[in-house]
Amino acid sequence: MPELDPEDAKLITLAKSARVRTGAAEGAAVRDLDGRTYLAGTVALPSLSLTALQAAVAAAVSSGASGLEAAVVVSESPSVDADSRAAVADLGADAPVLLADPSGALR
Repeated sequence: MPELDPEDAKLITLAKSARVRTGAAEGAAVRDLDGRTYLAGTVALPSLSLTALQAAVAAAVSSGASGLEAAVVVSESPSVDADSRAAVADLGADAPVLLADPSGALR
């Protein structure tokens, strides 16, 4: 397996920290076309539910990001759900979506 790009490794670290800090099921981080990063945890409210990746994409959009370069999800889940992948594709059709386990190891 090729070595992980340092900027993608940074996204994994940020996603891990979002997950731990909030106690959420998932943590996610995205990088926009300018290199800015946005992170979020799962949102589970009675009136609003977002995956961590959807919330990170929403944070990027609300901050003015016009596109995404990469995305990471840290989760115990074996895969990234289709709605989360679609949110990334809305801003970056070619942006890779990496999945890491809670230790940060890529799946």
